[in-house]
Amino acid sequence: MSAPAPFWTARGDHVLLTVRLTPKAREARIDGAQALADGRQVLAARVPVAPEDGAANDALIRLLARALDVPRSRVSLISGPAQRLKILRIDGPPAALGAALTALGAGSAPARNGV
Repeated sequence: MSAPAPFWTARGDHVLLTVRLTPKAREARIDGAQALADGRQVLAARVPVAPEDGAANDALIRLLARALDVPRSRVSLISGPAQRLKILRIDGPPAALGAALTALGAGSAPARNGV
């Protein structure tokens, strides 16, 4: 049996990140990597805003940009605007982003509030 695909994938000058977002949470935070029932890996994140008019997606982008220390303009939602499962593109060197995402997935990064 093969190992499940990681929650992020390097692609040239960017990475693709799969996130499971929980809106209307108590606080904004990244919970780390989780396996879905079908075996896929995702990065679990929570934001304290409702999923209305894209507000939860915007809060997710701000949260990830802060956690990865990249400008918000380098983080974009490419799939799943109205679903809990989302795919985001993060522009930048995949090696550095991959290391930061791996740390977030392991839960070794500090929680980020203020979204």
